[in-house]
Amino acid sequence: MTATTTRPARLRALGVTGAFALVFILLMVVAAVWPTLFAPGDPDAIDPRAAFTAPGLAHWFGTDESGRDVFTRVVHGTRQSLGIGAAATAIGVGLALVIGLLAGLGPRRLDAALSRVIEVLFALPSLVLALLLVAVMGKGVTPTLIAVGLATAPGYARILRSQVRSVAGSAYVEAARLEGQPALLVFGRHVAPNTLWPLVAIATLGVGQAIVWVSALSFLGLGALPPSPEWGAMVNGGRVYLVRAWWLTLAPGLAITLTAAALTVLGRRLGRVAAA
Repeated sequence: MTATTTRPARLRALGVTGAFALVFILLMVVAAVWPTLFAPGDPDAIDPRAAFTAPGLAHWFGTDESGRDVFTRVVHGTRQSLGIGAAATAIGVGLALVIGLLAGLGPRRLDAALSRVIEVLFALPSLVLALLLVAVMGKGVTPTLIAVGLATAPGYARILRSQVRSVAGSAYVEAARLEGQPALLVFGRHVAPNTLWPLVAIATLGVGQAIVWVSALSFLGLGALPPSPEWGAMVNGGRVYLVRAWWLTLAPGLAITLTAAALTVLGRRLGRVAAA
């Protein structure tokens, strides 16, 4: 990232697709913070007479086996699904910052030891590692959140360590050191901006991935459980009625897919902006 990069150039790097993805994610954030703005009803309100109502004007996404409005549940479930995914990513990135910076800026022995640990953990598929951690910690939303966060940390740490090493050995950092600038000033002015900003783009991708993994664990009955409006739990609850009421799985499944896709597009565009 150079000092001559202009803000309009960065906005152009975001592109039309990235702008649409950003708007969609902002709407998801608003739905998570203020769900009654889009769906003022009660997501747990039961109306047995309206059970298995197909999508229509009265119920946009239909109703479930208890007559609960699926659209209302999907909107209110945004807080859990998006919030858990973001929190899990924050745990992974926070742990990666500690490990990656210590490995990238520390002595060679410390770097070698931490790199071996990262490589061992990275060798396991992250979802498998999350399943193992949930098996140890137990079922529930909190164990799932922590498990996904810990499982994603090795990948972030590996990227951050490599980026820190690359920036720390660059010509402009060496020039700053030769000028006698304090180490903290060099880190704050040169190393941090050129390592943490790319991590933001990667973490944006990671939130979408974390949402998918959290939903997968809930679908397996290891995370949030019905009647929770968490998207994975809704897919799990609707699979029993897949032939009779396909909308019970389609609506939350689309929410997972579209949110993960939007975050992926936005993360890639932010990566281009960081490289601009």
